[in-house]
This record gives sequence, structure tokens and C-alpha cells, in this order.
Amino acid sequence: MLAGAAALLGVTAGQAQAAEVSYATHCVPPSGVGLPEIDGTTKVDITAPATAKVGDTVDIVWKFTQAASKNPDIIDLPANSVQPSGTLKAAGAQGADIAMTGPRENPAIPKGGAMVLSDMKGTLKLTAAGQVTLTPNAYVVNALGTNTTCTPSQTVQPAATITVTAGEGSSSASPDPSGSASASQSASPSASTSVSTSASPSTSPSATGDDGQTDFTGKVVDIPYTCDSPLGVKKATSPIQINAKKDGGSYDLTVQFKKSVMDSPIDIPAGKVKPTMQVVLGGSDSGSVAVEGPLNAAAIPQGDPIEIPDLVGTYKPGATGESTLSPGVLTIEAMSTTTTCTPDSTAVSLTLDTEEQASGASGGSGSSSSSTSTSGGLAETGAEDHASLKALGLVAGTAVLLGAAVFTFMPGRRTR
Repeated sequence: MLAGAAALLGVTAGQAQAAEVSYATHCVPPSGVGLPEIDGTTKVDITAPATAKVGDTVDIVWKFTQAASKNPDIIDLPANSVQPSGTLKAAGAQGADIAMTGPRENPAIPKGGAMVLSDMKGTLKLTAAGQVTLTPNAYVVNALGTNTTCTPSQTVQPAATITVTAGEGSSSASPDPSGSASASQSASPSASTSVSTSASPSTSPSATGDDGQTDFTGKVVDIPYTCDSPLGVKKATSPIQINAKKDGGSYDLTVQFKKSVMDSPIDIPAGKVKPTMQVVLGGSDSGSVAVEGPLNAAAIPQGDPIEIPDLVGTYKPGATGESTLSPGVLTIEAMSTTTTCTPDSTAVSLTLDTEEQASGASGGSGSSSSSTSTSGGLAETGAEDHASLKALGLVAGTAVLLGAAVFTFMPGRRTR
């Protein structure tokens, strides 16, 4: 019995230990989203071996039992859209910064729900005998390509201690560079919302005659937009082309976006992005025509371009003469949020010789839109044809929205 107990004790001495530590945390949301820097409380469990020998490489696990935030009442965070990384401080017999990283794994987090962060893991090579303490330090939460950085705002107590005995390897108390690493905090890809293009016009925007012609190709025009999302304002420039096909006295319109401004930060399921736009009428006619694109038919893998499809609608002229068509307001519905992109200035893409039709566009809204059903989804936030503004709403409505959404803190913890 005594021998068995001794053997048991010998095994237990080397087993992993877990200890929770709680500390005040100061978090800085992504810039440009309009949220203040906020204080919260972080609680973590650090798991590490109780004993080890010099020369061993030990595995360490950082488990969040409470993040310093909850998801605000703005947007649902989809599953597997949040990834934590951070730094664990080793001190005592050996000093080191231990890089900790967790997988992008989380359940869907509803508006107002508690933040759920995956376990972070790291390793430390032991180089000196004695007591080595492990203390949580700063961490970063990456949500859909945007980072929120959280740092301790008080002295944090060690969460675990490893008793290191002499063995193979150095007995020096100085840290081994191989056991030291900075926190892996990959900067979120800055979704630049300014796109320069040199697309040459396929045709002049001058009026096209009706000598039996049925297909009309518009000029590619660069349109600067200001996009207003629930959490901020972004600017972007997109090259846009408006084409028309005559059908009786009306015209079937197709609006094409020639560039994409960002790649998808996560996997986006099918049927989650819905764009619409108003084509502005001028010249002899007035009003606007609503055009819309279909929901994304296929899933968009992480890192692939988010492309906006062709937007289509029907223009029924309300005047006889030369009528101009110009890009107008773009709207993107995604995940129960709306991002509205308004042109800072516009330009004529297509001019048509039109004949007035009964109940046509002149003097009214002129909207001959098909119904714009909107099922929410992730805008997010491409690379080649037909996509500029899709990321616009995505830039303003997703990267910004979701980055900001990561850290809305508990009441009463805000800094003045």
C-alpha cells in the first residue's frame, strides 16, 4: 500500500495543474468604429505541468472563463469568426514571453451574448532549475479581420508555477531565446476602401440612336462613395458600368461593378449578401430606377474575393428625348444590418434616345424595381470583376461592424 501511494504521489507531482486568475483589463476596439476604449474583467485558467526538468519543453493552455466583454446588440457573430492570441509571461528562474494562439473556433454568438473565445496554447522550453511562474498578459481578439487589443490595467498575479529540477540542459537563469516569443498578433488586413482604376470606356455616353439598335453599352465611370454603417463611415471609389437592352418601349438595365476591394475574412455561407442600387435618371427624364442582384449563390471561402453580382432592373421611360443614366445610392443588406453608400459625386454612364411610355419614370420615383427581398447575411468582407461596392458595405458594414462588435463591455466598467 505504501509503495503504491508513493508511486501515485510520484505521478501526481508531474501532472498538469490549472489555476484561475482574474484581472482588470483595458481594451481598445478597432480604430474608426466610434466605440470608446473600455475597461472590463478577464478571467483565465492557465494549465501547465506542476514539475518538469531542465531541457523539457512543456505545453501550456490558456482557457478563458470570462472575456472582458459581451457581444453588443448590433450584429450576430457567426460561428468560427473569432480568434484569440496573446502573451503569457514566464518569470522567476526563467524569463520568457510565451506566444499563445487559439483556433478560430466559436459557436454563433447572438447580439448581447457573452463572448466565447477558444483555448489558446503555447510551449516553453525550460532552461533553468527553480520556480517558473506563468502570468497572463495582453491578448488580441481578431473578428473577421479586425483586432481588439486588451492589456492588463493592474498587476496580474501568477496563474501557475512550474517546479523545474536539474536535468539535461542549461542551469542558467537566463531565458533561452527558443522559449521566448512575442504574442502572435497578425494585424487585420486593412480593407482599403479607395480603389484607383484605369478602366477605359467602351463607348461614349453620348445619346444612342434608335436605328433598330437594341443593345446599348455604357461608359465605365469611377464613382466615389461614402458608406454609412451603424458604427461608422467609410469611403471608397468604384468603377461602374450601366448597360441597357431595349425591350419594346422599355429597357432592361444591367449595372456592373468592375473591382472588388476586399477578400472574405471568414467562410461566408450561400444566400447571405443582398445588394441593391438606385440608377439616377437625368436629361429629359427624372427619377430613379431600382436594380438589384441575387443573393450569393455559392459559399465564399475565407480569403476569396467578395464579388458583387450584376444588378438588374427595368427602365420604363417617362419622357421623350435624351435621357441619362448614372450610378446612385448603393444599399447592402447583411445580417440584419443595412449599409448605405451615397455617391459624393456621380457621372453619366449611358445616354439613351427615349420615347415616353405610359406610367413611365419622368417626374416620379421612376422605380421599376423587382422586389428586393433581403435575407440577412455576412457582408464582409475580393479581387477582380463585378465587386467594388460589395465590400463597401462590407468594409463599412462588416469588418467595421464585427470588429467593433467584439468588445462592448459590461455596464459600469467604462472609463470616463
